[in-house]
Amino acid sequence: MMKDFAAVILAAGKGKRMNSKTVNKVTLLLAAKPMVIRTFEILEKLEIKKVLIVVGFAKESVMKLFDQTNVIFCEQRKRLGTAHAVNCAMQKMPLGVKNILVLNGDDSAMYKTDTIRQLVKKHMETKSSFTFLTIEMENPTGLGRIIRGDQGKVLAIVEEKDATEDIKKIREVNPACYLFRIEFLKKYLPLIKKSSVTGEYYLTSLIDIGIKNNEKIETLQAGLFAWRGVNTKEELVEAENIFLKIKETLV
Repeated sequence: MMKDFAAVILAAGKGKRMNSKTVNKVTLLLAAKPMVIRTFEILEKLEIKKVLIVVGFAKESVMKLFDQTNVIFCEQRKRLGTAHAVNCAMQKMPLGVKNILVLNGDDSAMYKTDTIRQLVKKHMETKSSFTFLTIEMENPTGLGRIIRGDQGKVLAIVEEKDATEDIKKIREVNPACYLFRIEFLKKYLPLIKKSSVTGEYYLTSLIDIGIKNNEKIETLQAGLFAWRGVNTKEELVEAENIFLKIKETLV
């Protein structure tokens, strides 16, 4: 089933708030194992054989973890956002790939393998162009909220800085776990415009672009979910505490 799938792990960012000067933050330990290795192990369980890792800041610290594997490294020389990172991976995408799973190397260790399988199943059964995971959090502060219409169809993702007080009450959020048809990426990645605020190209822009072009976009709603994005040392400690509580369920 997974023969025409590839996975892209985003692992290029500097992680400024982590204040890690010599190693990339994805190499930091989560329960005695590098975060990015835990992500890679999920892909192994899914039997996704084609794995591309986008590296940038302190790239050697990431690459040396995978000396004995067949991953493909793609260097993002200028860190210009998540869409730009995926575009770097597209330049080295193996032939025959039809579907691409995109994960962050610093926050995906807590995904259950079965959740990703369900994402794949939804993507294939609905013949979606772009399917992404949504979760609910007790405290969604800082995360992009999912805006839905009357029929439950996704209308947009609104980042916290742009959210009204009503939107901030929404608990359904985007943890950045995406599944794309390769034709969708080839067609729409070049259309993403640079943020006037940060100068970066964001993968979430594909939701607006896809909706405007009447593409089929689906979500897998995973409900309340034990998950923690990792941007600071304090969040890494919090993520480890969550991981240790749920690790027996990560099958």
